[in-house]
Amino acid sequence: MRPQVPVGVLVSHIEVTAATVQRGDIIQLGGQACRVRDLFQLPQGAKQLVFESGELLAIHARTRLVAVRLMRRR
Repeated sequence: MRPQVPVGVLVSHIEVTAATVQRGDIIQLGGQACRVRDLFQLPQGAKQLVFESGELLAIHARTRLVAVRLMRRR
């Protein structure tokens, strides 16, 4: 089952790092799509991601993940 995308929203698949990840990005982890709810800066450029499900993920400064970013049309 695919989640419905609201009308007027563009979806793009991007590669994110600790420097480029944003709130609202959807990252697939272990076959489950997780939306980033909050971010916390960690030492040496790493970040801790808090997902809407309550799970946490710490990513190293050089970690690369594929994400989906929703962008609203203007």
